[in-house]
Amino acid sequence: MTTRSTPPADPAEARRLFREGLVTPTAGWAPGFTQANTIIVPSEYAYEVLLFSQRNPRPCPVLDVSDAGSPRTVLAPDADLRTDFPAYRIWRDGELAEETADIRDHWRDDLVTFLIGCSFTFETPLLAAGIEVRHITAGTNVPMYRTSVECRPAGRIHGPLVVSMRPIPADRVAEAVRISGRFPSVHGAPVHIGDPAGLGITDLGTPDFGDPVEIRPGEVPVFWACGVTPQAAIMASRPPFAITHAPGHMFITDVPDARYAV
Repeated sequence: MTTRSTPPADPAEARRLFREGLVTPTAGWAPGFTQANTIIVPSEYAYEVLLFSQRNPRPCPVLDVSDAGSPRTVLAPDADLRTDFPAYRIWRDGELAEETADIRDHWRDDLVTFLIGCSFTFETPLLAAGIEVRHITAGTNVPMYRTSVECRPAGRIHGPLVVSMRPIPADRVAEAVRISGRFPSVHGAPVHIGDPAGLGITDLGTPDFGDPVEIRPGEVPVFWACGVTPQAAIMASRPPFAITHAPGHMFITDVPDARYAV
C-alpha cells in the first residue's frame, strides 16, 4: 500500500494505517503531535549511540530509549515500534540491505531503540504563523543533505551532520528562527541560513535523502539539523547491524508538540 491523500489528525489512527501497510512520508500528519526518528542497534553499541547523541544534541535530541528487546515506548504506550513506522531501513556493515514496512522478522532480544526528535514537529507552528512549508504544499518528502560538518565522534560511532532544508521568504526568516528555536528537543533553531556552500552542499536540486523543492525568488534556503544524521553515521561507522526509519517516514507519538516548547 502506498500514499493516502488526506492524513488523519489522530496519532493512533496514523499508526494503525502504517501497521496495516501504508507507506508515506509523514510531514503534515497528525498536526500538533510530536514525530520521531529512530535508530535501533544491538545493546553492545547502545552506549556509544547514546554518547554520540549526547555529544551532538542538535541533530540527535533523544526523546526516549527502550529497554533491550522491548518494542514499546512511553511516547505512545499502545504502539509497537516494530510495525508503527511507515517504513524502516535495515543496515548491514553500513550498507542498506533492505527497506521494509515491518521489522518483526528482524527483531532481536538485544536491540535497543532510540527515538530522536524530528523537525516535522515545529512545522505545525510555522504553518500556523502563515509560513509555507514547501514540501507539505508539494506533497513530497523534505529535502535532506549530508554536510561537510563532522559530528563529534563517540567510540566507534562517527559521521557527518545531516540537515533538512526549507525555503523561507527573506522577510520571514527571523520569525522562522524564533518559532523553531522554541523547540530545542526537536532540533530547535536553524544551524545555517543562506549559501549552502557554507555546509559543503553543492547542489540543492539533488538532496541525499528526500525530494528537491522549488526555491522561489525572494526566498532563502534555511537549514536545520536533522535526525537522519544517525543514518549517515551508520554509513560511515559500518556497524554489523542496525535499523532506522526511512528518511521522512516518522513515528507519530501521542505527545503534544506543546510539551517540547520552551
